[in-house]
Amino acid sequence: MSSLNVITDWAPIQRVILPSPDQPDTVSLYVDAGSASGIRLRENDELARTPKSPEQKLQMFSSGDREAHFEDLLTRHSIRVRSGEQVSFGTYFNAFPASYWRRWTSIRSIRLTVNTHGTGTVTVYKSNARGSVQRVDGVHVDGEATSSFELSLKPFGDGGWYWFDLAASSNELILEDAQWEAEKAPRPSGQVTLQITTMNKPDFCLNNARILAENADVLVNVKEILIVDQGTQKVEAEQGFAEIQEALGGKLRVINQANLGGSGGFARGMYESVENGSDYVLLLDDDIVVEPESIVRLLSFADHCKRPTIVGGHMFDLYNRSVLHTFGEVVDPYRIVPAVPHADMEVRHDFSLANLRQTPWLHRRVDVDYNGWWMCLIPTKVIKEIGLSLPLFIKWDDAEYGLRAREAGIATVSLPGAAVWHVSWTDKDDLVGWQAYFHSRNRLVTTLIHSPYKKGGRVLRESVQDDVKHLVSMQYFTEHGRIEALKDVLKGPGGLHGSLGTKLPEINALKSSYSDAQLRENADDFPTPKIGRGPMGGAPIGMPSKKELVPWGLKTVARQLVTAPDPESAERPQGFLAHRDNRWFRLAHYDSVVVSNAEGTGASWYRRDPKKLKSMLTEATGLHMRIFREWERLAEQYRAAVPDLTSMAAWKKTFDAASEMEK
Repeated sequence: MSSLNVITDWAPIQRVILPSPDQPDTVSLYVDAGSASGIRLRENDELARTPKSPEQKLQMFSSGDREAHFEDLLTRHSIRVRSGEQVSFGTYFNAFPASYWRRWTSIRSIRLTVNTHGTGTVTVYKSNARGSVQRVDGVHVDGEATSSFELSLKPFGDGGWYWFDLAASSNELILEDAQWEAEKAPRPSGQVTLQITTMNKPDFCLNNARILAENADVLVNVKEILIVDQGTQKVEAEQGFAEIQEALGGKLRVINQANLGGSGGFARGMYESVENGSDYVLLLDDDIVVEPESIVRLLSFADHCKRPTIVGGHMFDLYNRSVLHTFGEVVDPYRIVPAVPHADMEVRHDFSLANLRQTPWLHRRVDVDYNGWWMCLIPTKVIKEIGLSLPLFIKWDDAEYGLRAREAGIATVSLPGAAVWHVSWTDKDDLVGWQAYFHSRNRLVTTLIHSPYKKGGRVLRESVQDDVKHLVSMQYFTEHGRIEALKDVLKGPGGLHGSLGTKLPEINALKSSYSDAQLRENADDFPTPKIGRGPMGGAPIGMPSKKELVPWGLKTVARQLVTAPDPESAERPQGFLAHRDNRWFRLAHYDSVVVSNAEGTGASWYRRDPKKLKSMLTEATGLHMRIFREWERLAEQYRAAVPDLTSMAAWKKTFDAASEMEK
């Protein structure tokens, strides 16, 4: 075993964990069957200068079974390895993300301690930023054994993980527990307020509270569990609430306030964490299932960071639990849109198909601009320095906060091994409907505050293009919301706080004027389409190329302006479109069509109206031209307003008003 023989007092920073008994579909995130060999590069990658992709340069090796036997998982920390078999902890939740600790903390050496019972071997491996597997050390064990390995973090500048494998000999080998350790910190661990913002999801909230109550060991440094309830279906009224509150030993508190959106709920958590003296606030979405060990890992990492750092967790798909939605969040500064950090990254990676050892890009350290507020730990020192969330209601509040922190020299880290399961974006479409107002307004506000480019780069141009796409798609309610967003941007930042509790009701009140906003549950609720009335005889319609896009758009808008809809289309739709086919270049060919929503819970009837197209396009274009002309003035105005908008005093007034509204 290697030895650095300078540290004598160690403390755990990451425990090996296994899935709970009700989650057999997540085994691949915790433990793999088979040997450590995952990839082998076909060429000398150290000397390679060819622009081949990793997929072209590697050869995959299969180790047989993809998952360990679920019935061999004994506890959350213990597993049986059957005679003659091998398991690896080179997995998302149990490999040690060495490069992140190397980059963001002062830790330069760690220790792995593995407690086993039985006969076999414990072998330690590491990877580099290219994903190459390297054996580090190993030991034969027999009977009750404790194996310790002291390991350096110095080689992990750009990426790489540590992990270990267990192999059983002629008899079974039992892992009792294992943990990664670091030199004991001279200061006590920080205290955290764990905060959930909810809107009519009391079942999710109570389920996560139950998970926390059943894993009380992760709550040692949790000062308070705070639920900010902004809905009409109250968490406190949910069956079983009193029992769970009692089980949490007085740590659970509920604040009821009027609906101020995600930014209002999370800002309340920030505010309360500063007021109660916490060192951190951990923001959690309501429609999640939390891996409770993540709380300890985020706290441990944040405690060891060289300076105050925002530390977030990743998001897995709630309905396909081995799928990682994204490994890191950055903002394209020229377009102000979310983007992946590097070209090799695969969005929605499925660990049940390719494990950590077989996926080279997962071994590269990913540095981010922000972390989604589905799970994000923020030091209260940061809140005191840069303020609370902007009052944006929903959308862009987390990204804007990360950009604001970055400008103040405060880093954000998305830490592997800390995560929640959340409804993925593939099951939502929040660019259409009432949320379009907030997307449009808040993207422009974020651009005005943070864009380093003249006139905000491409944002205004893309916003106009989006208007055209929505209008030729007959999404008039969506476009009405976008036009209101442009008007409110021009009004300046003064109304952001005041509109938090009123803007959503105002937008929803517009629904009755638009058929595309009327949702019906069943296809039979609509008239039956007449055979043969769809565009182009029902032939597939593809997206125009970049070269064709501008002339296609001009031609399509002109056709929709001067050509009257088929009179019969007002009485009967020309067809039905599934949500996956709901694309602007298809919808533009219809006069009338029924379109299902992303959730699959209903459909809406889109009907073409040349008068609406003309008036809305004219108004939206004029508003964009005004914003373009006044860009510098608006940018200066919004930037100057940020300190006040995000201050404790401004938010306190809003919270007080929201509490009165709730009463």
